Order: sequence, then C-alpha cells, then structure tokens
Amino acid sequence: QVQLVESGGGLVQAGGSLRLSCAASGRTFSTLVMGWFRQGTGKEREFVAAIGWSGSSTDYANSVKGRFTISRDNAKNTVSLQMDSLKPEDTAVYYCAARLRSALARSSEDYPYWGQGTQVSVSS
Repeated sequence: QVQLVESGGGLVQAGGSLRLSCAASGRTFSTLVMGWFRQGTGKEREFVAAIGWSGSSTDYANSVKGRFTISRDNAKNTVSLQMDSLKPEDTAVYYCAARLRSALARSSEDYPYWGQGTQVSVSS
C-alpha cells in the first residue's frame, strides 16, 4: 500500500508560480513512477506530468509543457510540481498519483494510488 499527501496549493494571480509537493510512504519510493493529474470543476481528471524512478524520464501534457516542471527526491520520498506562468485555466484540484510499473503513463486508470488533492486557483 502507498499513502500520498499533497501540499502547496493556493490562490495565485495569473503569471505567478506555485510549487506542489507530494509526500509518499508505505513502499520504497524509488520503485514508484509518480504522476500529477488535475480536475477542474465540471471537467474530467486529466494528466499533467509524470516522472520515472530515477527522475531522468519525464512526460508532460502539451498544455503545461514549458511552464511546469516535475521532479523527485528519492532520499526524501517526495515528488514536486513547479508551476510557473500560471493561467486561469490551470485552476483545478491537483492530485498526486503513483504506480508500481516502470513505464510512465498518462491514463489515470494506470495509477492505483492517489492523494486527497490540493486546490490551485489562478485569478485573472
């Protein structure tokens, strides 16, 4: 079993930055592929970014590429999402997710472990 706890959400003006963190426990963190997803009001949950075991492999949704950066610290069992140049359309609840397989994945169905989510609101 894997437990995930997100932090770092909040309210920011358009063009600003936020950094989300996710703390993992319950399993050797370095064996987990980690992902970030988001869900806006009335919208389906969508993929944001993913990172492989060592941190050398990453994947981003086109909508955030060049603005968001995913990273991990295996010594601290944490994964982070640095969000820059935020836009109002980035407003959503952001979820941290984990999977035990080695390959990165974009489908929420490929991630069995989820955090409770953290709200990010971007004002125009």
